[in-house]
Amino acid sequence: MNQKDTRWRQRFSNFERAYKQLSAAVEQFEKLNTLEKEGLIQRFEYTFELAWKTLKDLLEAEYISLSFPREVIKAAFQHQLIKDGELWMDMLGNRNLLAHTYEEKRFLAALEKIISEYYPALTQVYEELRARL
Repeated sequence: MNQKDTRWRQRFSNFERAYKQLSAAVEQFEKLNTLEKEGLIQRFEYTFELAWKTLKDLLEAEYISLSFPREVIKAAFQHQLIKDGELWMDMLGNRNLLAHTYEEKRFLAALEKIISEYYPALTQVYEELRARL
């Protein structure tokens, strides 16, 4: 096992912990209060960050050098690590907007998008990466 292979496996371990925390929040969504729902949004943000960085490390272990999130998402889609490249680009574009959820309407829309679209996409990548260990 080379250094880059070890790196992606270590990053995956961090991604897995974050994913499981997000998963727990999603499963309990109906029981969460407003503050906890804000925490769910934050969990999504760092889980997404770890997801694309884990993909980057895996691609680099396979000798594909990438620097920016958009490049990583495109390459991950081309290598069939992610199924919906457009949705991942949407996640990338919206991750910074989600931080501004102080408006009730925006807050509720962010939660809906995370639960119905982003979490399933993260689950697909989690399962794909886990299968590669």
